[in-house]
Amino acid sequence: MSLVNNKKAGFNYELLEKFEAGVELLGFEVKSVKAGHGSLEGSYVIVRGGEAFLVEAEIPAFQKANAPENFDPRRPRKLLLTKKEIKEITEKTEAQGISAPALSFFEKGKKVKLSFALAKGKKKFDKRENIKKRETDREVRREFKRG
Repeated sequence: MSLVNNKKAGFNYELLEKFEAGVELLGFEVKSVKAGHGSLEGSYVIVRGGEAFLVEAEIPAFQKANAPENFDPRRPRKLLLTKKEIKEITEKTEAQGISAPALSFFEKGKKVKLSFALAKGKKKFDKRENIKKRETDREVRREFKRG
């Protein structure tokens, strides 16, 4: 079951390979994600110093009154991946045009995990093709319902 989604990721990127990782979150951030609060729009995964981080994800405090004064909802969050996975992600993201957008937060047992993918950015004409295909499929379904 998905808790927080990045709905634009599938539209803006051609998803090549999916990964899942644990995320280091504070207690009130976990509560916030499980309640469905937060945004992954524009967030991505980077590798620095042999560690992977989730950047530009916004996870607000569950209750602002209980959060520390210096809490930053857009702080980088460390991802829990194996060295082999980090090496693979590093090699592939260094290739031209490959990025790692965040797709969704989900629960696996009692743990909150992040789903992200290695992806290639779509060009504007590719996006237009997707929109046209979606609209024609919608029209065909309408015709079948009528007839």
